[in-house]
Amino acid sequence: MKKKYFLFVFALAIAWLFISPAVFAQYEKTEESGDKLAYVKQQPYETVKVTTPAGKVVKNVILMIGDGMGLTQVSTAWVANHGNLNIDNFPVIGLKRTYAANKLITDSGAAGTALATGKKTNYHSVGVDTAGNSIPSLTDLASEKGLSTAVVVTCNLSDATPSAFCASNKDRDNEEEIAADYLNCNVDYIFGGGRNQFYKRKDGRNLFKEMEAKGYQVCFTWEETAKIETGKVFSVLDDGQLPLYPERGEVFKDATLHALSLLSGSEKGFFAMFEGSRIDDCGHWHDIPALINEMADFDQTIGRVLQWAEKDGETLVIVLADHETGGLTLLGGDISKGEVKGHYSTGSHSGIHVPVYAWGPGAEEFAGIYENTDIFNKIAGLLKLK
Repeated sequence: MKKKYFLFVFALAIAWLFISPAVFAQYEKTEESGDKLAYVKQQPYETVKVTTPAGKVVKNVILMIGDGMGLTQVSTAWVANHGNLNIDNFPVIGLKRTYAANKLITDSGAAGTALATGKKTNYHSVGVDTAGNSIPSLTDLASEKGLSTAVVVTCNLSDATPSAFCASNKDRDNEEEIAADYLNCNVDYIFGGGRNQFYKRKDGRNLFKEMEAKGYQVCFTWEETAKIETGKVFSVLDDGQLPLYPERGEVFKDATLHALSLLSGSEKGFFAMFEGSRIDDCGHWHDIPALINEMADFDQTIGRVLQWAEKDGETLVIVLADHETGGLTLLGGDISKGEVKGHYSTGSHSGIHVPVYAWGPGAEEFAGIYENTDIFNKIAGLLKLK
């Protein structure tokens, strides 16, 4: 018996001598030199420095969502840009919980709904409570109070986050139903991708014509959009999501600033939601170079928004994530070289707390640790929407 045991252990040891080098070599290749798990940014972009306004009046609120942007995504972008981000300007930082009503690990539907409506809902639901009843969003309440509103994203307009602010459905996958809800959302400036859900539909409807009948100026290119100086805007630039940055160019930043230009004429103020949507995709794909590009576009847009808000003096800017995607870990790199090395632990979302950054009048309300639903309550209180 002892002889058989000895021979068995000896065979395992011999096998391990042959197998282990291949195992470790594969691990090192994946961790250290995989094309999508490391990145070096040779030329960092310049960041801005802004001064917080002295006044305490909150006339406007800008909510900027980095979809899937956890603390590690921010840290990775910071290292890649040689130790500088526009996010560094924010004096107030909080942490929020992200779980859905029926699931610890949320999706963008439930997470976006919590931000937009102040209610926890079920995984994959948008704009409804756990029973499927429609809930008014921040854009709805702002419109009812006479404030101007905007939603600017880089994903399909029928995707989860914009849907949470503009539509209601038990299942975010019902994209044609969600697209039809835009006819009743009353948001003044709408920008994103996803044309197919609006005119290549099973029911044969052309929602673009119906949006025009509602008084919207419908645009299919940035050039058309940029010419608009007044009135309602419905701009959909791609059949699907907008391309990744830098392929899509500066349209996210440009559309954000264009929206601010149009909304700033509102006497009662405005509420705007701007989302860097495709940060999330990069987490699902485990693609650090693509992630850093998306984070760079988002952060550079933040810089321009802060400069605009500094001049205005009555605008609160909030930057946050709806959830974290990929379970990203920053394992190494070099700040002086803009070099990062990372690893992902999941192809889906994680359940960690995510950051909230606040700047401007009312920013102090966003310090601490709280539920994602509190974002709605704090914004609604500051804008006197309830």
